[in-house]
Amino acid sequence: MPGRVCVIVNPAAGRGRGARALPGVTAAFKAVGITDIRTTQAREDEHLVAQKAIDGGATTLVAVGGDGTWSNVANAILAAGAGDRVRLALVAAGTGNDFAKTAGAPASDFETTARLVSEGAERRVDVGRIEDHYFLNIAGFGFDVAVLEAVSSVRWLRGNAVYLYSALRQLTSYPGVDIDLASHANRRDTARHLMLIIANARNFGGAFRIAPGASLTDGCLDAVAILDASAWRRLKLFGAVARGTHVGLTDVVTEQAPAFTVGFAEPPAYETDGEYRRAKTADLEITCVPQALGIVAP
Repeated sequence: MPGRVCVIVNPAAGRGRGARALPGVTAAFKAVGITDIRTTQAREDEHLVAQKAIDGGATTLVAVGGDGTWSNVANAILAAGAGDRVRLALVAAGTGNDFAKTAGAPASDFETTARLVSEGAERRVDVGRIEDHYFLNIAGFGFDVAVLEAVSSVRWLRGNAVYLYSALRQLTSYPGVDIDLASHANRRDTARHLMLIIANARNFGGAFRIAPGASLTDGCLDAVAILDASAWRRLKLFGAVARGTHVGLTDVVTEQAPAFTVGFAEPPAYETDGEYRRAKTADLEITCVPQALGIVAP
């Protein structure tokens, strides 16, 4: 088993799914000789727990949770300048667990993940950066943020159904947002958007293939701009995104580039990997950091 391994469990992930996964995760990793299991105590506490583990000499951090948990642990690794010596393993206990779908990590299989960790399996992947945050999966603006806000008020659904239900509720009420989008190669006039996603990976929201052509190793991010539309057209777009067939539609503009700049009338709210954030400025740069992180995957 290479180096020191620390397993970080977010019990609150997936509305308690993390806590329910703890016994199975503990048993799977104990079977391969890994017994350093730590749990988080508060929201976004993963960063602090991960930092302590890195300071203590950990060379593999196993993050048990969803996209937000995985992202917070990855941010701790990268903020510490440890992307070349500390790898990240993914165990699914969240709502969407989207990043693992693109990464090819067997995140729902505790035993297989534990075995891969013990064998030293690793692949290098790109990450995105916006302000002082890194993201594994996506950065989102507009409708996506409105849905994230709505999700927090839905307590009677779990898993992918939470996002689907909240998104359908927002389809007719969200007013849209004006965004200016530019890359080194192109600059578009300010336009009213339903949603703008800057994607490192392919999936988000549990059931949506937002960037079907995205790669974790191409040194680029995928901008998927869905322009504002009527309520009926929004519903059709919603279905197309779920199928991954929206690319090429007249309301959808896509581009791949190493970096994008986005501009708003005022500092916007946005999300990275399901975590709500408020921008410090109205103009933001979003960049790809190639091969920045090692992840445990076949």
